[in-house]
Amino acid sequence: MDNLKITVFQGYLFWENIDKNLQNIALRLSNIREKTDLIILPEMFNTSFSMEAERLAETMQGKTMQWMRDISLKYKCAVTGSLIIKEDDKYYNRLIWMGADGNYHHYDKHHLFAMGKEHETYSPGKERLIVELNGWKICPVVCYDLRFPVWLRNVGEVYDLLIIVANWPEKRALHWRTLIPARAVENQAYVIGVNRVGHDGNEVYHSGDSTCITPNGDVVYYKRDEEDVYTFTITPDELKRVRRAMPFLRDADEFEIKG
Repeated sequence: MDNLKITVFQGYLFWENIDKNLQNIALRLSNIREKTDLIILPEMFNTSFSMEAERLAETMQGKTMQWMRDISLKYKCAVTGSLIIKEDDKYYNRLIWMGADGNYHHYDKHHLFAMGKEHETYSPGKERLIVELNGWKICPVVCYDLRFPVWLRNVGEVYDLLIIVANWPEKRALHWRTLIPARAVENQAYVIGVNRVGHDGNEVYHSGDSTCITPNGDVVYYKRDEEDVYTFTITPDELKRVRRAMPFLRDADEFEIKG
């Protein structure tokens, strides 16, 4: 397992404007001045969090997938974030994990935000995704999933890094800032949350609060209320130290999730 260099994009998203978002993000990413292993984008980074799936959805062969592939090849790194995908006459809030070689995996958001009627438009995913990068086992999920510790439970140390991509509103930012450290400490894993900033088309304000928390609960990165493209490094030494010093995951309850 090697050090992992990660670039987060905490940005303003233009409401339901795919072309403008892709152009803006590409411009912001051009400020990257060092080699990175992974670029993390917010939830629905090309549209903002919208229920207009019929109008905005793309296929797995669409322009945003090609854009992600182009970005991954340009920066020679993995890229992840979610977008609206139509497949088999259903719509998904789908996280894409685009590898540096242009090959990809995907995860469909499991917990749909009923308060925003997301469940009336999108279909839920049934399985978690675990990917590997530089020897790290990584579990990427989407926004509302953060609230459900059973779904994110790190049974058997199946992941070393949990990633949450989000459009999380400022009025519930305290919950975001509380739950991310909790997930890190209880799962003995790094946790990175990447959120958007600014008002969306419904005049809901997002303060960002993107962050990286160590398995011990320490803050590696935090940014609020402004756009930011920032690269930082996480190390396996801290992960191994915490798990060796406090091996409490071995005492965790066994359970089975039934979908």
